[in-house]
Amino acid sequence: MAIARELVQVAPNLFFWQNYDPAVKADLFSTAFATPNGGLLFDPIPLHYPQLRLFSQHRSIAGIVVTNANHQRAATSYSDQFSARIFALRDSFPDRKPSRFVEIAGDTKICDDLEVIAIEGAVAGEIALYLPANGGSLIMGDALINFEPHGFAFLPRKYCANEKKMRGSLRKLLFYQVERMFFAHGTPILVGARARLQQLLDVDL
Repeated sequence: MAIARELVQVAPNLFFWQNYDPAVKADLFSTAFATPNGGLLFDPIPLHYPQLRLFSQHRSIAGIVVTNANHQRAATSYSDQFSARIFALRDSFPDRKPSRFVEIAGDTKICDDLEVIAIEGAVAGEIALYLPANGGSLIMGDALINFEPHGFAFLPRKYCANEKKMRGSLRKLLFYQVERMFFAHGTPILVGARARLQQLLDVDL
């Protein structure tokens, strides 16, 4: 896969980058979050080193979060580079676990800042992550997407383990105050994300 060359900062502590992957014929997105305990990388794809250094030069990389079994991406490579732990559900690495693998579960926290929300019925190991600071942000795996021609939508049925269960599980996200939403597949929503999610879920009733 080619190396992404631009890191986009959307808030003082939030960044994302993207690149097209011809193997899956789709744009892949990754997110980074700066916490008081260090930086966190979410589903990272390779990023041009000078750009990654902009994020990492003033902070350690506290961990790498993998949101499901399809998103191992460059996690192990960056774990080795930064001696950083990899946080994921057990099902995200069904075979051999990385050397710095840390198993997590729903309703727990990573580095005291990041709440883990298990999403059932999507892809194996699927989680969402919630950051309460500055109005709240959600970082999604595959259960929600935001790219054309689908727009902001549910993961298509053919990729779901149990579509009905996934959609029901996503309703728990409405309990959170959410201004922004980031995706592993799609452009971030930077304003009014909870209202957009409410609208999507209401149409599903």
